[in-house]
Formats: sequence, structure tokens, C-alpha cells
Amino acid sequence: MADESSSNRRRSSRSRRGGAKRSSGRARGGRTSQSQGADNFSRLMGKIDDRSAVIGIVGLGYVGLPLAVSLVRAGFTVVGFDISERKVKLLGSGRSDIDDISDDDVASAIGSKSLIVTTDPKQLARADIISICVPTPLSKTKDPDVSYILSAMDNVKRHIGDGVLVVLESTTYPGTTEDLILPLLQSETRQVGRDFFLAFSPERVDPGNQKFTTQNTPRVVGGVTPKCTKVATEFYLTTISAVHPVSSTKAAEMVKLLENTFRSVNIGLVNEVALMCERLGIDVWEIIDAAATKPFGFMPFYPGPGLGGHCIPIDPHYLSWKLKSLNYYARFIELAGEINSAMPEYVVARISRFLNEEFARAINKSNILILGLAYKRDIQDIRESPALDVLKLLEDRGARVQYNDPHVPVFEWKGKQLKSVRLTKAVLAKADLVVILTDHSRYDYQWIVDNAKAVFDTRNATKSVTKGRNRVAIL
Repeated sequence: MADESSSNRRRSSRSRRGGAKRSSGRARGGRTSQSQGADNFSRLMGKIDDRSAVIGIVGLGYVGLPLAVSLVRAGFTVVGFDISERKVKLLGSGRSDIDDISDDDVASAIGSKSLIVTTDPKQLARADIISICVPTPLSKTKDPDVSYILSAMDNVKRHIGDGVLVVLESTTYPGTTEDLILPLLQSETRQVGRDFFLAFSPERVDPGNQKFTTQNTPRVVGGVTPKCTKVATEFYLTTISAVHPVSSTKAAEMVKLLENTFRSVNIGLVNEVALMCERLGIDVWEIIDAAATKPFGFMPFYPGPGLGGHCIPIDPHYLSWKLKSLNYYARFIELAGEINSAMPEYVVARISRFLNEEFARAINKSNILILGLAYKRDIQDIRESPALDVLKLLEDRGARVQYNDPHVPVFEWKGKQLKSVRLTKAVLAKADLVVILTDHSRYDYQWIVDNAKAVFDTRNATKSVTKGRNRVAIL
């Protein structure tokens, strides 16, 4: 249900528009007059206002599924399209496959028939608004892979009607919306801002964040035309507490890249500081905590085994790639990427030295237990997780590696399924070294240290451990 402030916004916007005409139907065929364009705009604004608009979401992953559930709660009917038959079958049975959305959330939305999930792109023809939430990975050469966006648009353009709003949420390089998507939708008889509306609004999903969710994280919106921006803004205000319009789709695309580049560069800086402190014989965690007492001009970032997730390790390279085409070398981005990418190698080198100096052991044939595969605490997401890089490097050096992760019971590894081992005293005692790669809150770190021969901690998870610290090495 919409909250009181949302209701006030709807009454206010209805008053401003002077009672916009509402219609449940949508005209098909070319619209060419200004009055017809105004009708499309007014009709869509009215359908957003009274929640009769049908929302199509392309891609039901970490971005699309939370958005779909949020829109259902706001009173909309949502058609969720995904190419994965497994995912659609799972959601259709009322089960979720991501951390931030519970099975009950999905079951309620499906049971109310307000959320329809499908692998049939023809169902998108029902939509008044289409949100594209597909992955945007990098190629092996770290060039943008926009094939998922283009594939999504191939389905959209074949089934889109008049007066529809299309919003791209997938992170991409500045210029994508107008350079790639706009030409696919526009023609001599079909004009943006009149016959259809097009905008970019970057997703701001932080898996596992209990404080900031889809509903209370402000949105940035940029449209191709002022009407595109206006209708997209009104759409997001139905489910999100605040929306910040910007001047263009390119500006909105750049906002997302700045946000993640800011994090990547600062994490790269603090990772390099960790390397410096290790050489200087200083505890980097103590330094960061002390600096964080300054109430202005400093924001704490923390070192770790590398960058994970779908955003920070990838998104800055979209900006770097785009700038190379303009004969500009993004030095901060490239340097941060080099430092962050080298952290798994550094972790394994430190592990090797620790085993050798403290126990006269080599990595080869050592039993190593990894704690945590997810890229961050208390989630199941292993996308781009540095733990996987560390796992591979350890195995390449001949280690016998097992892992435990309460959020990742099993995953595909080298063509087979690798299963999380049960964390017991016997398992800890058997390991020559326990390596903490993800600091899940479910772990009892004092118990782990009590029962392990030695621990290498890349997350400062053992900071509160009081006994047995002589057996713990910190990144």
C-alpha cells in the first residue's frame, strides 16, 4: 500500500494536471500530431496516478525483482519477463532466489495475481511502462558487453505500443540510452516525447543492506525530453521516497558511474595503504579507525581480499572505455583497478609467507579452510567475489581447499558442484590454516580461533577476539 505522503503526491499531481483523461486502452499505430502526443503523455500520467498502468520488467535479478515487488506493493500490476526458465519457474512457485526478497514477498505477489512472471516476450505488449534491468558485464578485454541490453530491446521494440515509457536501469556508459536504444524505437513517424517516452534511471541496489532499500533510496532520473523526464519521475515517485531529475540520460548514466568509481578508487587507495602499513609494521585497521574519528573531511573505507559484486569491479571500466574512445586515459580508474585486482594475489602471498615463517609449511599440500565465499557479509551473492580468485590461486599452488559459507551451501566450480563443509571443531582442527574471506555475522570468531591451528583474517573480523591472538594474522 502507498503511504500517506504518496497519497498526498497523487492528489497534488492530479490537481496540477487538472484531471487528466484516463483510459485503460492504448492506441496502436503511428501518432503524428502534437495533440496526439499530448494525449499519450496525459494518458500515461493518469494511468500512473491511478495505478492502472501495467509495468513490464525485463530481467528479474537483484535489480528487477525488488523493483517488481515494490511496484506490486504500490498497487500496480507487473509483468516480469526473464529468459531463464529456471528462474521463472522458481518465482512462479512463490520462491525467491535473492537475499533482499523473501519467499513470502514473492508468494504474496504471485498469489494476488499482481505479479505475472513469464519467459514469453509477447506478454510485454500489455505494458504501459517497461523497465530494463539486465546485466551489463565486461568482455574478457574489459570492454562493455551491452548484448543483454540489445537483446532486451529486441523483445521490447517488437511488442511496444504507443504512449509507452521505456526506462533503462542497467549500468552502462554515458550515451548508451540515446545512441543505442533511441534509434531502435524512433522513426520518421514515431517520435520520442510524443509517441513514446525514454529515460535512464540507474539502479541503486545494495544487496543485504537492511537500512536502505528500493523504497527509501533516492532515485536519479534523466529523460531524452522534458516530458520523458517528467513521466519517469512521476512513475518512480509512486514507490520511492525521493527522485532527483537531471538534465539528460547521459547525465544520469554518468551519475551511476561516478558513484561506483568513487568507491572503487577509495577502496583501491585503502588497499594500497594496507600494503604500505604491512611494510611499515603498522596495523592498517588501527590507522583507519583512528582517522575515522575526524568528524569532517574523511570517510572510512576498508581493505580486503579484492572487489566483488556486479558493480564496483565492473562499472568504472565502462567509463574508462568510453573515455578511451575520446582519447582520454582515466588514470585514477585504471590504477585503482590494478591495485584492487592484485589483492587476491597479495592475500595468497601473505598466506604463503605466514605458513612458511610460522609453521615451516608450504601452501602445496596444506589443508586450507576458507570461511566465506560471498563477496560481502550476510548475503549469498558470489558474483565477481574475490574469494573465488583466492580459492583458485590456492588450488593452483597445490593446496587442499575446503570452504564454509552459511549463505552459499553449494556452487558450480570447475564443472562440478562444490559444497560447503559443516563448520565443526574437527574441521577447524584438521585445517593447517583457516582463511577468513567474508566476515559473516553468523560466525563465532572467538570459537573459531579457539579451535583452529592458525587464522589468516582479511576482514579484521577477529578484532574482538581476546584469546589466542598469537595464532591470528591480519591483512
